[in-house]
Amino acid sequence: MRIGIFGGTFNPIHFGHLRMAEEVRETCALDRILFMPTATPPHKKLAGDVPFAQRLAMVREAIAGNPTFAVTDLEGRREGKSFSVHTLEILHREEPGIEPFFIMGMDSFCDIETWREYRRLFSLAHLVVLRRPGVEAPPADNPLPVAMQGEFCYDHAAVAYRHVSGYKVFFLCETYLDISSTQIRQLIACERSARYLLPPVVEAYIDRHGLYRAGKGSSERAR
Repeated sequence: MRIGIFGGTFNPIHFGHLRMAEEVRETCALDRILFMPTATPPHKKLAGDVPFAQRLAMVREAIAGNPTFAVTDLEGRREGKSFSVHTLEILHREEPGIEPFFIMGMDSFCDIETWREYRRLFSLAHLVVLRRPGVEAPPADNPLPVAMQGEFCYDHAAVAYRHVSGYKVFFLCETYLDISSTQIRQLIACERSARYLLPPVVEAYIDRHGLYRAGKGSSERAR
């Protein structure tokens, strides 16, 4: 089974995330997109102090109408920071036989050499890198980490770079909706509407639990 792995804090999930996932699923002919909320992100502080359980619940609400979308609590079940290389290893153990496609933005890919054991990522999954406006891409003729260039060859048929493991790196240019979770949190904190930026069920969940409001805590557990 070809599965797209879409990790992120999803704080909160919005239409940009959902459209990106749908286009990757279609372009890469995936059977399923697995949303994977991060429990403890290693590269940034989690804004708003929103518990993992609530971010997981918002994703469940957002994807409920799409049978090709699923969500996992894998990162909430493990201890320590959510390093992608360890997450992929666990996923291979829990779902043997899958063909994983790890989805990331161009900004993350450009910083991949700062990730924990980043070289091993290329032998655990295909990487699907999404170009983003305003994020400078690496040179088109030399986009891979310098230390690893000898481990790849260009696969013209697949329009991708093939790693010695057999996994590939795809660079895609999909529809970009200029929506950010930061923008949504700021709007809510200022008591402004976030309508049409995120699914109504997620907006209702945020309102019901009092998330992201200025001066209010977000420690309530998901119901």
